[in-house]
Amino acid sequence: MNDHSFKNKEECFLTYRINKAAVIGSGVMGAGIAAHLANVGIPTLLLDIVPKEENGDRNQLANTALKRLLKEKPAPLTHKKRLSFITPGNMEDDLEKLAEVDWIIEVVVENLEVKKQVLALVDKHRCTGSIVSSNTSGISVEAMTDGRSDDFRAHFLGTHFFNPPRYLKLLEVIPTRDTNQDVLNFIKCFGEDILGKGVVEAKDTPNFIANRIGTYGLLVTVREMRAAGLSIGEVDSITGTLIGRPKSATFRTLDVVGLDTFIHVAQNVYDQVEGAEKQVFTVPEFMKEMQKHDLIGSKAGKGFYWKKGKEILELNPETFQYEPRKKLRTTGLEMAKQSKGLENRLKALLYSDDPAGQFLWKIIAPVLAISAELVGEIADDLVAIDQAMKWGFGWKSGPFELWDAIGVERAAKKMEKEKIPVPQWIQTMLAAGHSSFYREEQGERSFYKQGEYRAIAKNPKEIDLRLLKQQGKIMKKNSGANLMDIGDEVLLLEFQSPNNAIGFDIIQMIHSAIDEVEKNYKGLVIGNQGKNFCVGANLAMILMAAQDDDVFEVDLVVRKFQEAMLRIKYSEKPVVIAPFGMTLGGGAEVSLPAAHIQASMETYIGLVETGVGLIPGGGGNKELYLKILRNIPKGVEVDLQAVANRVFETIAMAKVSTSAEEAIENNFLSQMDGISVNNDHLLWDAKQRVLALYEQGYRPPEPEKIPVTGETGYAALLVGAEAMRLSGYISEHDMKIAKKLAYVIAGGNLPYGTMVDEQYLLNIEREAFIQLVSEPKSQQRMQHMLMKGKPLRN
Repeated sequence: MNDHSFKNKEECFLTYRINKAAVIGSGVMGAGIAAHLANVGIPTLLLDIVPKEENGDRNQLANTALKRLLKEKPAPLTHKKRLSFITPGNMEDDLEKLAEVDWIIEVVVENLEVKKQVLALVDKHRCTGSIVSSNTSGISVEAMTDGRSDDFRAHFLGTHFFNPPRYLKLLEVIPTRDTNQDVLNFIKCFGEDILGKGVVEAKDTPNFIANRIGTYGLLVTVREMRAAGLSIGEVDSITGTLIGRPKSATFRTLDVVGLDTFIHVAQNVYDQVEGAEKQVFTVPEFMKEMQKHDLIGSKAGKGFYWKKGKEILELNPETFQYEPRKKLRTTGLEMAKQSKGLENRLKALLYSDDPAGQFLWKIIAPVLAISAELVGEIADDLVAIDQAMKWGFGWKSGPFELWDAIGVERAAKKMEKEKIPVPQWIQTMLAAGHSSFYREEQGERSFYKQGEYRAIAKNPKEIDLRLLKQQGKIMKKNSGANLMDIGDEVLLLEFQSPNNAIGFDIIQMIHSAIDEVEKNYKGLVIGNQGKNFCVGANLAMILMAAQDDDVFEVDLVVRKFQEAMLRIKYSEKPVVIAPFGMTLGGGAEVSLPAAHIQASMETYIGLVETGVGLIPGGGGNKELYLKILRNIPKGVEVDLQAVANRVFETIAMAKVSTSAEEAIENNFLSQMDGISVNNDHLLWDAKQRVLALYEQGYRPPEPEKIPVTGETGYAALLVGAEAMRLSGYISEHDMKIAKKLAYVIAGGNLPYGTMVDEQYLLNIEREAFIQLVSEPKSQQRMQHMLMKGKPLRN
């Protein structure tokens, strides 16, 4: 955040409350915003016009939008049941209901006059003190308030959500001259704490921050592509992850956004700026031709790319024919790819004579220059611009962070030499001996503004592990994990192996962490700030041991993993797991036995071992079975076979939850576990849970006897699998895996209802795991996953 409003967060929420909301406009964006409000539990009224031909359904447009929400991918709703939070309506029969809501969001067509007409109706029907905002990608927010009441103007501002609202983090907030400061502060707090957004305050300028810079960068890329004679595929092959941008790079991104939307956004800036910038925002003729022929991207089936069967073809903008996709290959590119880290890779490319490096310099340098030129015009400071580009466009580094990475002075000299204007404030900064836009000292980050470095204000709920490391908070470390002090007598165990895969190093650190916590601390959080929480066990290590026929080594790895999971479960102090993103296989097994799981809303958790020819080996079968048993309300008769069936189906089908809310339904989480909407607050939330459990006098669970279905249950589990094998749905090897899994879940050759202890179940699980690891077809699956990153069906 680029202000200090967080000092008064409690005061902020005392001033305003949002118990109900209304969204006007049920198009893709309006319905998406309504869905996200529903995701966080806010009842929302979704209004649209009455269609000319209503067919008896005056709410037809809103009702159609609700049906669309259930079909869209990626899903706008965290769970289908969230749809019940949205009530459809129309702009003739339901306007009086606006008096019952606390926040009204206008999301109609991007036309100033239409927006003003809608807001006039809102002003007439809203209650005094309710907040009103316009979701616009670039129309003047100030101009929308003409003729509105004083109370409306005081409670009105722009709120630019990025599409899709559930997944894209950026929320640009645009106040007018009349916006009450308390309203602005509240929406910032609410956006961050309740909606889980990265909130940036933007000035009321064309396209605000992210679209202004992002559209400029895309058009510069197109200009340089034509000048260099490169193809669309060649440009995309070097403008994605190579330079810290999303995998969709340039043109795949445009296909997703929609060329029609992009042209509209570009035209909006073109109409309102002057000089060199106006020239850049001139939409190329070939793009206008594409729009005329409906080649506008994914929603039309064709755009810069066309997926023809399994082949992806690229458009030739000269001939308008689709051709095989090309990739740019140069010596410099291959050398740069060997560089460790984005910073070294960019330096190797941008200051080289390599054709790819020269092209990248020509598209990056103008973006750095325009970003610097617009500081003060589109945002108060450079931090807001960097945050907007990272949160809205998925850049790994914002323009100023990127400039710092390649050297501010070196880049500025190269720009001046090439007649790319470097703003005076940067020349002044360099002349004063300040060589970077950001500074990090004693784990605190500051940024340059008007001759001095100022601390970056941040939400107290953000725990930045990188900065804590700079403060010397690491207590123990090895090749796979760090043990850190995160304050208030709580430790954090951070995985840091490749993909956070679990090997001996992490297992060892789990034991060390719990030893330390039990002696001297209140509890432990297991979490990290990588791309994903954990994608499973170290498959390469297991495969190597299996291929060497080293059964002892595999047995030792699995045994140690199981022991570590029991340490988590029976730790004398609370262990809270903070999963997010991909939490697969071993990642799920780490989570299941914890005292509490505090999951990010975007947690995709599943026991997926069957995809590599195995079954869970770290106690996952047992813990999922126990979790379902515990979730059965007291007084309800327990059907052990139904529980076993549920566990078998979940693991055999390698089900992965598509949200934390769905993970509750799949029994990976319970109703008692927590969900954090804002991933940046996840570790803070997990830490608070540790402290709460400690203060409540936490005691670990007592070891228990577990009822199993035994032989009859085993037979019942195999009935469905056998039918699938006979119908050709699963292979012989799938059937072999299913038999092992069924045997473990049923508890082996025992009578139905036999009570067994945990160690017995762990032993038969480990035996089954080792037997499957030794199978050549399982080893083929493991090899395929390591090489190709996707499952093999053999």
